[in-house]
Amino acid sequence: MQKLDISAPEGKLGVLTPGMGAVSTTFIAGVIAILKGISRPIGSLTQMGTIRLGKRTEHRVPMIKDFVPLANLEDLVFGGWDIFEDDAYQSAITAGVLEKDLLDKIRPELAAIKPMKGVFNKHYVKKLDGTYIKSGKSKWDLAQMLVEDMQKFKDKNNCDRLVIVWCGSTEIFMKREAVHQSLESFEKGLKSDDPAIAPSMIYAYAALKLGIPYANGAPNLSLDFPALYELAKQTHTPVSGKDFKTGQTLMKTILAPGFKARLLGLNGWFSTNILGNRDGEVLDDPESFKTKEESKLSVLDQILQPDVYPELYKDFYHKVRINYYPPRGDNKEGWDNIDIFGWLGYPMQIKVDFLCRDSILAAPIVLDLALFMDLAKRSKFSGIQEWLSFYFKSPLHLPELYPEHDLFIQQMKLKNTLRYMMGEEQITHLGADYYEYYR
Repeated sequence: MQKLDISAPEGKLGVLTPGMGAVSTTFIAGVIAILKGISRPIGSLTQMGTIRLGKRTEHRVPMIKDFVPLANLEDLVFGGWDIFEDDAYQSAITAGVLEKDLLDKIRPELAAIKPMKGVFNKHYVKKLDGTYIKSGKSKWDLAQMLVEDMQKFKDKNNCDRLVIVWCGSTEIFMKREAVHQSLESFEKGLKSDDPAIAPSMIYAYAALKLGIPYANGAPNLSLDFPALYELAKQTHTPVSGKDFKTGQTLMKTILAPGFKARLLGLNGWFSTNILGNRDGEVLDDPESFKTKEESKLSVLDQILQPDVYPELYKDFYHKVRINYYPPRGDNKEGWDNIDIFGWLGYPMQIKVDFLCRDSILAAPIVLDLALFMDLAKRSKFSGIQEWLSFYFKSPLHLPELYPEHDLFIQQMKLKNTLRYMMGEEQITHLGADYYEYYR
């Protein structure tokens, strides 16, 4: 196989996050702490992952960061937007994810990162009141302001390239409408302040207009529609999303493939969460919860394939609940009750109590997406990057394809894409080369 012509990661890579709250400050603080030797990049595939090359007998298992030309952590420059004026240090203290002792060790670096004014409208996130927001005559004007922000950030920080990862809140549930069907109609909608255009869509439009790779970390509609796919194609820009796969859904994409692999049936799966961070407060609004619920509910159907295995999965009951509980902060607790059945239909139960830290699980995802999306751009990939489905609850996909949710298939797809980029043989795990077969 021939290696792709991939541009070298020369110069600085600016990583911009719409939203500089718990997730983004945990990500930024983490990278700074890693560079200072204070901690390690646990959970990051780009920094700690390996990749097998060739046959098992060859024993070639390099680190991913040594195999593909990724940007170095030393070359990352951080910035973003928020609806509150706090710098990254103040925001991280407010978020309460990381200990103050750790944050104080990197305070100068964090305090130097100040957000740009965000694009915000309370109609789309009802539980938040933004005080540090842009004002313009139309959504078109707001989009131009964001374009200007991106260009100024790149020039001011001497960045060679930019990448954007949405780390903002969950917006109200929205469906594709006429304004989303073509780039022409979308741009007209920006100028006429069409209510079907949410703030996250304005960020995505501005990024794609400049050819900046864009990853959507929330379940928002954002760019999952023909108009912005058209723009991504026009500007040769990679896009990925949506909704970081962190706590409870991560567990589902680990457990459900195992049930299907062993042909164990499912009667019901009840999931409930308590969390007290800003995300929990936002999701306390039924309209924002609807957006998250759609993202969480889609996983099991796609993995278990009830139409293929009707005797095992046709009528299973699936319920998801999220409860705002301020004392818990960012330390989310997810309870799952799973009713399965096995040989001769005999019932069994599995109980999962996952005391997770949402932003701790999300931060390495932000890092990996920033580096892999930049790699995709330099590899001349554009449009939907399905090979990055590994990181999302609701992976973007072409209309004629179903999304792949099985974590292990997603991982194989990601690593095979890296092998493809570098001209290495795809790994099928057939193993026939190692053994004798009668033919």
